[in-house]
Amino acid sequence: MAIWSTAASGGELTIKIQGRFDFSAHQEFRDAYEKVKDDPKTYVVDMKETTYLDSSALGMLLLLRDHAGGDNSQIEIVNCNPDVKKILTISNFEQLFTIR
Repeated sequence: MAIWSTAASGGELTIKIQGRFDFSAHQEFRDAYEKVKDDPKTYVVDMKETTYLDSSALGMLLLLRDHAGGDNSQIEIVNCNPDVKKILTISNFEQLFTIR
């Protein structure tokens, strides 16, 4: 499991999650968005290499949403495999995030 973030020009922060996204990733995930020096306007969570996520991962995404401004946040979750996308859909996360 590995999580890292890269800041792009224009105030976008991309967070990439590799492997299992579960409670063991909690601190690493928070660090990926809390320890950036700029204040991103948009966030992209790239799950191209995410193999699994559980309820604690859903909670971490909600914490990111709160950090990013709640209802005013701009967060995209991209490149989900079918299993991950199914979990996000069952949890009604498409109402809170843009999922592509």
